Amino acid sequence: MSPVRRPRGSLVLERFQHPAQVVVSGFAVVIAAGTLLLSLPQATESGDAAHWRDALFTATSAVCVTGLITVDTGSYWSSFGEVVILGLIQVGGLGLMTLATLFAILLSRRLGLRARMAAQLETKTMRMTDVRRVVRQVVVFSLVSEALIAAVLTARLVLGYGEPVGRALYLGVFHAVSAFNNAGFALWPDNLVRFAADPWITLAICAAVIVGGLGFPVVFDLARNWRRPRVWTVLTRVTLGMTAVLLAGGMLILTAAEWDNPETLGGLPTPARWLAGFASAVMPRTAGFNTVDIAQMRPESWVATDVLMFIGGGSAGTAGGIKVTTFGLLAFVLWAEMRGEPRVNVGHRRLPDGTQRQAMAIVLLSLGLVASVTFALLTLTSYSLDQVLFEVTSAFGTVGLSTGITADIPAGGQLLLIGLMFIGRIGPLTFATALALRERAQRYELPEERPIVG
Repeated sequence: MSPVRRPRGSLVLERFQHPAQVVVSGFAVVIAAGTLLLSLPQATESGDAAHWRDALFTATSAVCVTGLITVDTGSYWSSFGEVVILGLIQVGGLGLMTLATLFAILLSRRLGLRARMAAQLETKTMRMTDVRRVVRQVVVFSLVSEALIAAVLTARLVLGYGEPVGRALYLGVFHAVSAFNNAGFALWPDNLVRFAADPWITLAICAAVIVGGLGFPVVFDLARNWRRPRVWTVLTRVTLGMTAVLLAGGMLILTAAEWDNPETLGGLPTPARWLAGFASAVMPRTAGFNTVDIAQMRPESWVATDVLMFIGGGSAGTAGGIKVTTFGLLAFVLWAEMRGEPRVNVGHRRLPDGTQRQAMAIVLLSLGLVASVTFALLTLTSYSLDQVLFEVTSAFGTVGLSTGITADIPAGGQLLLIGLMFIGRIGPLTFATALALRERAQRYELPEERPIVG
């Protein structure tokens, strides 16, 4: 009996049975393509090919919408290089699978099951039938939001700073896309420090960061039910509540810590101090812009920023970190445990046990990654713990804020940060799932035993 011959390419498809593997591979391919484009001589101002490590670091930072840099974006890269970076940010922000699904809709008007599953994973869609509608809404909402922010920035740069219309439009579009996608790339050498007292620039950037970081499911839920808070989903309630707490608390803590620091807020007028303090609380949501010199901030401000960067923004948005939803759900778990309640309730809904385990797994994986890379960088460099921890947390949370040590970290350390940015963008749980060849169904249960905890 002759063996059954498999169709050509079936062996390749078997390697990518889980949609998480498609997402991870897709992002890796885009990073590789970006690295090749940034390695071209046309991509630099000098006309010399960039070092492969600078090209790889920048491409990874752009696709993973991080903002950490080893070379100054505005002065090192040419217009071609900046456009490449902008394209990588857009692809990374919207999600490679979201764009791929959109192209499939436009070209064939039909989606295969595997393409639907991949897009569902990237957009966090709850039902398979919602994928097409959600992808369209995500793309339209993103482009409209970026256009509005770009218009505000362009008008301000023309009217307030005398920039030529063409240059102002270019700057407006670049920073609008970078802000909405929580990337943090800026074309000014001091990032946004020169605009610390300008509410038009600062608040426009902050608005883009917050909206992009809320997460598309939350934005769409608010658009449908903004007059009926009682019907908001648990995701929306937790995300909005935790976002408000973190923004208000972060602003108060950072403003108080830096109020009399002459190198940061101390040299600004009182209204500008509050504005810069608010921006300093918004940007660790994984945006990476800064209106004050991060390197001159006090250690207590670095610690507070570390916490904000680690938590990050909303799920299924352009932000990174463990997500405010994860942090908020674990807060409800802790509250229920302290009260001795057998079930975890959020509002009028019960939190499934699987969701609780997933949140715990994400936090533990994230803490392990941050701790491991921090230890490795402390071994490879002579920088202090607070500097290294800040850099590592920024890379994992895809934030982009830095104390100014990124370019001076040895090659091995920069490669570690590249890997950490990649994992932080994909998500620790998604990345771990992608490495698994297949899911195992457990067909039995063992006897229960409760060990002593604590």
